[in-house]
Amino acid sequence: MTEWKDGIAKLTLPTPFSVGDVHAYLLKGDRLTLVDAGVKTKKAWEAFRMQLAELQLRPEDIEQVILTHHHPDHVGLLDFLPPELEIHAHPLNQRWLDRTPEFTAMHDEFFSGLFHQFGVPEEYFASAVGQMKKTLLFSCGPRRLSGELFENDVPPALEGWKVIETPGHAQGHIALFREQDGVLVGGDMLLAKISPNPLLEPPLPGEKERPMPQLQYNESLHKLAKYPISLVHAGHGPDFGQVGALIEKRLARQHDRAMTVKKLLKQGELTVFELCRRLFPSVYEKEMSLTLSETVAQLDYLLDLDEIGVKEEDPAFLYSAAGR
Repeated sequence: MTEWKDGIAKLTLPTPFSVGDVHAYLLKGDRLTLVDAGVKTKKAWEAFRMQLAELQLRPEDIEQVILTHHHPDHVGLLDFLPPELEIHAHPLNQRWLDRTPEFTAMHDEFFSGLFHQFGVPEEYFASAVGQMKKTLLFSCGPRRLSGELFENDVPPALEGWKVIETPGHAQGHIALFREQDGVLVGGDMLLAKISPNPLLEPPLPGEKERPMPQLQYNESLHKLAKYPISLVHAGHGPDFGQVGALIEKRLARQHDRAMTVKKLLKQGELTVFELCRRLFPSVYEKEMSLTLSETVAQLDYLLDLDEIGVKEEDPAFLYSAAGR
């Protein structure tokens, strides 16, 4: 039974993705606020309306939406909500909500070049790009942000909450922190049971180099560790406390994964794709974009520590255990 607790109501919505259900949240304030909006499917919409009804609410009662990030399972149901509804998020989400022809062309060109750099054989290109585009079918159609949210902003009509920028899983990822009781509505920044993927994205507007999401994600974890967080309402899985211990665990496991990559490189130079096949032998073909993102994330981390080296060869970069 959906219910209010301390001014927050959790809505649990099905997705077609391997991660399973996603959570959206209603926050009481001067406006009834929806944080994240599920995935664009009829099943998710039916579950959304049913749980609102348990709260004696209708979709029309929602007065504004705040997005933690742009991924389809967090924005898709915007297509079922009134087009005039105010939407607030970090501005780096806008290009993913618009998906203009120019952005789509840039996106495809970027990943095509990246796959060459990673040493991905040509026969995998179409399926890898296809996987990404299939996921976007569950996103919302073109929507414009009504307002932009940045670090330490108080979201509209939500006095007592503030924004924490937490890039890594997505470039425009934010979390909402309620200072009076230490509650965090965290999106996919920190999950109880799994570690979120540090997903690759094209260069940010005005920049030429791609972001390094694993390094960003680690920085975001260190940032959250400084906050007195008592409870996390996450985008997937159960609510949880003891945030400091979980952050330490996540950072340690990620370091261990990176050291596993370094051990593989001690056997000889490898491309990103060759490493990906070794790390994810049973799923790399089915989840090409996700497994490539995870692989290069560990390489970015090791390069930052000067634990490995890279030869920027043409056509594919070669990584080796030639660091310190």
